[in-house]
Amino acid sequence: MDQPLYRTQILLNPEYHQTLMSIAARERRSLSDLVSEIVHQNLSERRKKALEDGTQALRSDYRDNPELTAFTSLDSESFYG
Repeated sequence: MDQPLYRTQILLNPEYHQTLMSIAARERRSLSDLVSEIVHQNLSERRKKALEDGTQALRSDYRDNPELTAFTSLDSESFYG
């Protein structure tokens, strides 16, 4: 089932508008579809960056906290004898 769509008005400078209109015409798409795709790509990149930043923060916490690394020496040991 498709999610509801929301109508949004944006203002673009003439250069951006003309460039987007040219791309949309060349690809035989609507301006709305093109802008939606660009927004989707940008938000995906931002989410990925946020996850990477969070991973880096946790990595340093993990590396520097002896309570979190106390069992690291057991990583190569077998639990089954």
